[in-house]
Amino acid sequence: MNRGLMVFCMWLFFISSFAQDTITVHKDPRLDILTAKQSAINRLTAKMTGSGQFRGYRLQVLTSRSRDEAFNTKAAFLQNSPDQKAYVLYQSPNFKVRIGNFLEKADAEKFKNELTKWYNKPAYIVEDIIEYTPKEEE
Repeated sequence: MNRGLMVFCMWLFFISSFAQDTITVHKDPRLDILTAKQSAINRLTAKMTGSGQFRGYRLQVLTSRSRDEAFNTKAAFLQNSPDQKAYVLYQSPNFKVRIGNFLEKADAEKFKNELTKWYNKPAYIVEDIIEYTPKEEE
């Protein structure tokens, strides 16, 4: 048994003495570009639904049973913020007015802070399917 252990130790020493060679990997630099592109695609598709629409955020500024109040609120928002889109949704029995198409919640927060300067009622950030067209660099 001692002799077998001694042979095993010698064999292990012999094998380990040859295992100290270094390996050099030569990588094509185009792989870094491909990896970066795939990473960008993955970040973008993570924000999409199964049907190809984008998940994002909107500000909900009104919930009311009055259709006229909802459309008047939408018109007021379009006059004060023509660069943002306004939407009226009907979820029985309420009409809801939602503003904007924000991909990031931080952008919705920023607009909400600007909104409080002239709109005195509360606005809530809600997750929604938004209208978004990716830029070429995305």
